[in-house]
Amino acid sequence: MKHLTTPFTREDLKDLKSGDNVTISGVIYTARDAGHARLVEDKKAGRELPFDPKGACIYYVGPTPTAPGDVIGSAGPTSSYRMDPFSPELMDWGVLGMIGKGRRNQEVIDKIKETGAVYFAAIGGAAAIIKDRIKKCDIIAYEDLGAEAFRRLEVENFPATVIIDSNGNNLYEEGVEEYIKWKEK
Repeated sequence: MKHLTTPFTREDLKDLKSGDNVTISGVIYTARDAGHARLVEDKKAGRELPFDPKGACIYYVGPTPTAPGDVIGSAGPTSSYRMDPFSPELMDWGVLGMIGKGRRNQEVIDKIKETGAVYFAAIGGAAAIIKDRIKKCDIIAYEDLGAEAFRRLEVENFPATVIIDSNGNNLYEEGVEEYIKWKEK
């Protein structure tokens, strides 16, 4: 198990391999497709972003309402493909980590390799465990988007798996290949 701290550098991520399990501590941001669209719109309009994208990690999540006494509601990952239209641009701004679930398109994979970024998966169905790793949660932009508001999370030992490493190796493809080899034995 490797431990990472945000903000990331390319050096931090270069030795990670698809399939590696990691924990992440520090600050991560949340945004889903509506939040991503608003970020890109704001950037194009010359408005200041609500976070520093250099080395940032974005978690694709729309948490459920927060129960009294909790920091955040259930916080499981959402499908990453919905952020694919926006992710290359965010990586150009300096974002180096993305956490979600599911496949990414080829444009995103190519940009991961170009920028040295990494795509991590959080475990769907483990939202209650994940929320315990979130120590602080603040809405920093787009509160009108509700669950899709842009949040700043302080996390401690947030569990994730490297799906696409900075060289473009993709666990979703490698896993299928390994299964086929195993099945043919």
